Amino acid sequence: MTQSAVLFDLDGTLLDTAADLGAALNQMLTARGLAPLPADIIRPMASHGSNGLLKLGFGDAFNETTKQDLREEFLALYEQALCENTCLFPGMSELLNALAEQSIAVGIVTNKPTRYTLPVVAQFSQLASMEVVICGDTLAVAKPHPAPLLLAAEHLRVKPEHCWYLGDAERDIQAGRHAGMRTVLVNWGYLGHEDQPEQWLADYRIEVPQDLMPLL
Repeated sequence: MTQSAVLFDLDGTLLDTAADLGAALNQMLTARGLAPLPADIIRPMASHGSNGLLKLGFGDAFNETTKQDLREEFLALYEQALCENTCLFPGMSELLNALAEQSIAVGIVTNKPTRYTLPVVAQFSQLASMEVVICGDTLAVAKPHPAPLLLAAEHLRVKPEHCWYLGDAERDIQAGRHAGMRTVLVNWGYLGHEDQPEQWLADYRIEVPQDLMPLL
């Protein structure tokens, strides 16, 4: 059997982090006398990091002048409650167990900074099997650049063409395609109404984690 690997995006793919990210944003809004945003508005933006969430919450008030201060405030609030409501998506534990039974290497490639990624991952015993974790600041570039994915494959000693990359955002599919990996768009993630995933050209699209195993 050819050695293979499955690499995962983190937010919106492995872990449902939207509630904790949204809580940090809403703390900032209410502190300024602004109305908090409902979960269904925040959720589609949870894969877009602090910049996407702050733009959602503050609109034009999030600009080049205010960007750094607002981002630092948001990240400080998020760091105080990283895993209050964060959880594995349903079926993910079973998928990870199935991959382990097949001796398929697994890893994480996320744009989330190391400072927040590693403490979150450490909270979940099911993620102890991750053989490599590449974060948004591991390299000078992040997704959609393919370099983080290629670095993960190198760490695992698996050729890129033998790697599968699962993600819920356009940049995940772009990075995977440019890295020469097979790409899988996950429908349980943070897809928004304005997204056009049919144009992202993912190799596969799955509804639940268990759908991956027959593809492998």
